[in-house]
Amino acid sequence: MSQAEIDEDAVKMFGFTVWSYKMGEQVSLLIYLGDRLGLYKAMQGRGPTTSHALAADLDLNERFVREWLMGQAAARLIDRVEEGVFELTAVQAQVLADEESSMSFAAGAFRGGFSPELLDSVAESFSTGIGITYEQQGPGAAAGLARMTGVRSRLELTTVTLPGLDGVVDKLEAGARVLDVGCGAGVTLNRIAEAYPATTCVGYDPSQHAVDLARQSAADMALENVEYVASGAEDVPQTADFDLVLCFDCLHDMPRPDKAAAAIRRAITDDGTWLIKDIRSTGDFEQDKRNPLLALFYGFSVASCLQSAMSEPDGIGLGTLGLHPEAAESLVKEAGFSRIETHDFDDAANLYYEVRV
Repeated sequence: MSQAEIDEDAVKMFGFTVWSYKMGEQVSLLIYLGDRLGLYKAMQGRGPTTSHALAADLDLNERFVREWLMGQAAARLIDRVEEGVFELTAVQAQVLADEESSMSFAAGAFRGGFSPELLDSVAESFSTGIGITYEQQGPGAAAGLARMTGVRSRLELTTVTLPGLDGVVDKLEAGARVLDVGCGAGVTLNRIAEAYPATTCVGYDPSQHAVDLARQSAADMALENVEYVASGAEDVPQTADFDLVLCFDCLHDMPRPDKAAAAIRRAITDDGTWLIKDIRSTGDFEQDKRNPLLALFYGFSVASCLQSAMSEPDGIGLGTLGLHPEAAESLVKEAGFSRIETHDFDDAANLYYEVRV
């Protein structure tokens, strides 16, 4: 097609689509700043307020706060009531401010962008075929993932997820052994240790950054029935005495999930339960396209999940969307498990697999 035959209106519309993603990048920075600086929390339940009042309360510069408020209003993330007056509504607060009790909280997922060094490493992986580990992605990766996934663990793990499994809660209450493989910053395992004090908990993660966060959190909670080990899934104890094994949002990140599954089979009791939480997908791109956030998940994969999954020369490379139900069933059965049941706990991003010997 010649230049003269190109539909200029179509070009303009496509250009708008592309630039809208650049706008998303800039708005992401504004959300990160609102979360980091406490602006959203200061606005929660406050009603209409001004940049001068917020700046005074938070000891911030008024001019920068005013520009941030204008940007948030332009992005329709807060309301501009009138000239110089802004409000974070109750609905907006559920997503942007209420980290403790809202299942919809999302602001903690925003990290303010990537460092030039990290961007160089991601670009280099396209040439070498070797990605970077979560440890190499820095402490921000572990902390950000904990905040992004932690809300559901704190609010629904012991009220919805674990009670939805056959006989697990009874074992935990009586005193069980729990192994969290890929425990990250310990949000899930610390919640179990807190809720079931008779149970003994052990967490494994290859990222020292994550393990340090998990240990600090356990200390802050005064937990004495949980410990953390900075090591990979293949190094878990082969003791066949764990009643419950968890893999939350991590199998698709592992270079060799097959070896992890085999190690878990040797660690779990014959009547134990392996609970896998992983990203909701079908394995069919055309079906997955119904998810309006599909591109976001592929972005996560290229920047982080697939990086980890390809961080070793023999990495299988599942990536963010790679552990769909068919792949999960194949993985666990090859490792020696015979039963797998898929649960939908009304989690828009994840499915849950209850696996047994």
